[in-house]
Amino acid sequence: MFERIRDLREEKSMTQKQIAEILGMSQTGYSKYETGENDIPTAVLIKLANFYNTSIDYMLGRTDNK
Repeated sequence: MFERIRDLREEKSMTQKQIAEILGMSQTGYSKYETGENDIPTAVLIKLANFYNTSIDYMLGRTDNK
């Protein structure tokens, strides 16, 4: 999952800081999601899926269909 959220961010040519601002959190906090240091709360997963216009199943690696 952590690689997918990084890849989705990079596909939009956005920085961790920009995504963190959208989520209302610090860049450091968001970075820990991308590295797998912290689990991503469900509410954040939903926000990211909506922002990237993809499914949570895709983000979790349960499907390869965005």
